[in-house]
Amino acid sequence: MNEQHKKLSFAIFGNEYQAHKSSAIQKVLSVLKEKEADIYIDATFHEFMTTKEHLPVEATGVFHGNDFTADYVISMGGDGTFLKAASRVGSREIPIIGINMGRLGFLADILPSEAESMLEAVYEDNYQIEDHAAIQITTDGEEINECPFALNDIAVLKRDNASMISIRTTINEDYLVTYQADGLIVSTPTGSTAYSLSNGGPVMVPQSGNLCLTAVAPHSLNIRPIVIGDDAVVKLTVESRSHNYLVAIDGRSVKLNESTSITISKAPFMVKIVKRSGQRYFATLREKMMWGMDQRG
Repeated sequence: MNEQHKKLSFAIFGNEYQAHKSSAIQKVLSVLKEKEADIYIDATFHEFMTTKEHLPVEATGVFHGNDFTADYVISMGGDGTFLKAASRVGSREIPIIGINMGRLGFLADILPSEAESMLEAVYEDNYQIEDHAAIQITTDGEEINECPFALNDIAVLKRDNASMISIRTTINEDYLVTYQADGLIVSTPTGSTAYSLSNGGPVMVPQSGNLCLTAVAPHSLNIRPIVIGDDAVVKLTVESRSHNYLVAIDGRSVKLNESTSITISKAPFMVKIVKRSGQRYFATLREKMMWGMDQRG
């Protein structure tokens, strides 16, 4: 079958707070319609486009929650939108195309002006897929109703006005330390350039097979981030004056009682991210982090 006539299906997620980017959304939909693709749109995003933006949206169907299947997922927004899409793809390992509608992102790194050429490349099989490790959380006590998987990080944090918390940490059942801090971030390499980095954590190259534990505002100044293998099992037990704490799973917060301990380990699947052929991680890193730029002027 000619690659231009391959029958492909796409599930589209978007950020409903970026109305000024509606022309880019229409361009993507136009290209997919021209390719006679099956187009399924997240219900919230579809309502935003049709009701709020009054866009003429032609779709094969509208889906709610995780009730979708497709050959590819398209995330139209920033890295936050991408993380939400990844959580809803979950273990199905559908490749995700991240079209960035906001500031430059690490995950959603295809500009709206590149969207058409990227979709052409998908039809021509001229792209690469990067496998990114995810992590999962399990609890001993209360259950978490949120999606238990994170592509970037899982963080244990004090609640807004609480004093610092104590986080007893073991790795593969070996005691590491009890952090006295505002929180602790367990980050994947993908998430190492996000929340962990802003708290002094290292940049870890994707596919490096690592996790990093980074304290948030530690009481002891000699506490430093520690990098471990991603086959490790991290168990955290929290004590707090308020007797509860927050767990943020890629930013999705859940309140837990201090009697509930949590275990973080590698998820049994990979998140597949579509990249342009020939794209290089270090070039992206230099650009996004502005390494080598003289900012003294």
